[in-house]
Amino acid sequence: MKATMLYAPGDVRCEEVAEPKILKPTDAIIKLSASCICGSDLWPYRGANDVKAPMAMGHEYCGVVVEVGSEVKTVKPGQFVVGSFCLSDNTCPHCRFGFQSSCEQREFMTGAQAPYARVPLADGTLVATAEMPSDDLIPSLLAVSDVLGTGWYAADAAGVQEGSTAVVVGDGAVGLMGVLAAKQMGAGRIIAMSRHKSRQDLALEFGATDIVSERGDAGVARIKEMTKGVGADSVLECVGMEESMMQAINCARPGGKIGFVGVPHGVTLDGQQLFFQQKSLLGGPAPVRRYLPHLMDLVLTRQINPGKVFDLQVELSDVAEGYKAMDERRAIKTLLRV
Repeated sequence: MKATMLYAPGDVRCEEVAEPKILKPTDAIIKLSASCICGSDLWPYRGANDVKAPMAMGHEYCGVVVEVGSEVKTVKPGQFVVGSFCLSDNTCPHCRFGFQSSCEQREFMTGAQAPYARVPLADGTLVATAEMPSDDLIPSLLAVSDVLGTGWYAADAAGVQEGSTAVVVGDGAVGLMGVLAAKQMGAGRIIAMSRHKSRQDLALEFGATDIVSERGDAGVARIKEMTKGVGADSVLECVGMEESMMQAINCARPGGKIGFVGVPHGVTLDGQQLFFQQKSLLGGPAPVRRYLPHLMDLVLTRQINPGKVFDLQVELSDVAEGYKAMDERRAIKTLLRV
C-alpha cells in the first residue's frame, strides 16, 4: 500500500510500504475512512525534532475494523471506530483516573496517513459507533481522534465553566477546537488571539465573542484592558512556544487556570515568577480516550461540526502538498483522502 514517510525536514513522500499485520493479540487493523496532517507533524517537518530514520507519519484516524487479535473483545470486524492518538489499555490506575495519555502501557499512534493502520491496545483505545456513520460526518469524527480531543482537554484543564471568561492562545486547528470546546462548556466570553482573517472567521463561527490580534506583551495588555485589569479565568495555550506560554500565563488572573496542550519547544519557566502569580497549570498529551464517547455523540447527533477545521483536502498521493500548505499557513488543517 502507499503510505506517508518523512525522511528529513521538508522531505515527505508517499511511497510503497508493507500493509500492517496483527503483531500482538491486543492489536486491531483498521481501514481508514480518512486521515489528516496534524500541526505536531510540522515539528519534524520543519526540523524542530530530529529525524534519525524514515518516520511513518500519521496519528489521527477513524475507520472500519478489518481484523482483530485473539484477545480483543470490545470491537469486531465491520464496526466503525474512532481511537485516540495516545494508545492505552484503559484499565491501569492512571487510565481509571482519567489520564489515559499517561497509561502504564502507553504508546503513540503512528502510520495513520495510509489506507490501513495497526492499532495496538485496541480494547482500551478504540470506541465503536452503533452504526456506520454517513460520509459527511467522517471529517468531524476524524477530528475527535486528536485535534478536537486536545482542544477539549485544553478547555477542561483550564477549568472553563458556565459564564467564565476564556482566552485561547493560538489559532491553529487545536486553538480553534479549544474555542469550540469553551463554547460547549458554557463560557460567557471567549477571546481568540489570532492575526489571520480566515482563522478569525472560523473562531467566530465556533463561538468566539472577541478577537485579539496582538501577541506577546501587547496581547497581554489588550486582554487586561478588556477584562478591566483582572485577566481571564481560563486560558488555553495551544502553540507550545516560549512566547505563547508566557502570554497564556500572563493573561490569566490570580487563581486562574492555564490548560497547555501545545507540544513545548524551547519553553522554560521561572519558578519565582510562577510562585507569585498564583496560577494553576495543567496540560500535556490530551487524554482523548476520556472524552471519546461524549465527543463522538456530539458529532453523531450533529450538535457540533469540528470537521470545518479542514480547509484543504488532497489525495494521499499529494500528501507533500498538504504538508507544504500547512507549513506555509495556506491551510489550517489538511484532510487526506485515502
